[in-house]
Amino acid sequence: MTAEVPIKAACMGVDCPNDAGSLKCPNCLKIGKESSFCSQECFKRSWSQHKAVHKAASDSTLHNPFPSFKFTGPLRPVYPLSPRRSIPDHIPKPEWHKDGQPKYKTFGRNNIPILDKKAQDAMRKVCRLSREVLDIVGREVRPGVTTDYLDDIVHKACIERNSYPSPLNYVHFPKSVCTSVNEVICHGIPDQRVLLDGDILNLDVSLFHQGYHGDINETYYVGTSALNPLNTHLVETTRECLSLAIKAVKPGLPFREIGNIIEKHAKANNCGVIKTYCGHGINTLFHGAPNIPHYAKNKAVGVAKAGMCFTIEPMISAGSWRDKTWPDNWTSVTTDGSRTAQFEHTLLVTDEGVEILTERVENSPGGAVERIKEQEINGKMVDGEKVS
Repeated sequence: MTAEVPIKAACMGVDCPNDAGSLKCPNCLKIGKESSFCSQECFKRSWSQHKAVHKAASDSTLHNPFPSFKFTGPLRPVYPLSPRRSIPDHIPKPEWHKDGQPKYKTFGRNNIPILDKKAQDAMRKVCRLSREVLDIVGREVRPGVTTDYLDDIVHKACIERNSYPSPLNYVHFPKSVCTSVNEVICHGIPDQRVLLDGDILNLDVSLFHQGYHGDINETYYVGTSALNPLNTHLVETTRECLSLAIKAVKPGLPFREIGNIIEKHAKANNCGVIKTYCGHGINTLFHGAPNIPHYAKNKAVGVAKAGMCFTIEPMISAGSWRDKTWPDNWTSVTTDGSRTAQFEHTLLVTDEGVEILTERVENSPGGAVERIKEQEINGKMVDGEKVS
């Protein structure tokens, strides 16, 4: 799950410019919706309009909960969301599982933890489990299924591994996995939308197991129609950006250099690099130091040292690098509606270089494909020659 510079949620009050406080609408909580206000006075003032949210949610028919929002692309949320999925009592839980607030003490940007052998082994285990869960849900990606169905698969797979899905209720995120379709950059909320032949879908899986977090994501082609020039160029460029960045990781590498590597390859392929979100340190903390920006000429502090653990997770767009957030306060999309792709690995710096803790295994679904050229789209021409 992607980290970003902390930004407070906006108050849901009508025409209110303030950040949200701790006050939440009790009726929204009953229906599984998150609505926060800056004050009791603002909540009362907005009640006449806000209560319409409850009426919409009580309607069992599928609907777009933000009909007046100016969407940047063709994708729309499809509500109602399914009820929050429960976690058995015996599974250890992170501190946010009840109130949604991470309460751990974060490390300063110059104080990056060096993991000992015990911690490194714990990270290897949780990352292996994270890969297993991603592969399980990745095999279910196909036209006709909903992202909520995929969330259910992730949730059950985590429980089967005695693990907690780290995104669940993290800063009140309502689901167990992030499902980002087409123009969604990251943090897409699983809902009732059916995947279509031609979509691309990013699945971002994070597990909490025995006190440590693992984090991994991949972008998948949905159906055969997704294997087209636009999608394959974008997705494979993004995959290559991550691979090139990982190859450079070793003790002494300045963290700021990672963004230079990624943006150079993205720009060479006429793609944009999203700047708002970054990779992050990960261990007993879901998100911690260091920050790993993916764009060039960034000001990231620090250098890689053996024993450090962090993610690299570039988000690459076919158009604008600028982002906009839906009213759910999570779903981030490109401002021009262009498609985006993302890949992520959790990495451990070693004395010799780097260990990919979430590496693909032999039977992992998805994987790299050849770029489809424009001439190939109808199966009639390949490099200017006819296909028999």
